Amino acid sequence: MAISLSVVVLLAVILVVMIRGKSIKPGPAIVAMLFGFFLASTGMAPSINRFLNSIADTINQISF
Repeated sequence: MAISLSVVVLLAVILVVMIRGKSIKPGPAIVAMLFGFFLASTGMAPSINRFLNSIADTINQISF
């Protein structure tokens, strides 16, 4: 839960910075957010979640 919440906050900050910096216009940003929202309710959501969790675990295991 903590990882997914922090990822959402990070992506939201990146999105706001991109919109304010004129890298992405508000229209395409809204389309991208809606795509993610509806993708989360499909059958692919558990697979995507497992994939992202495995990436987070791999990054966590890397010692610096």
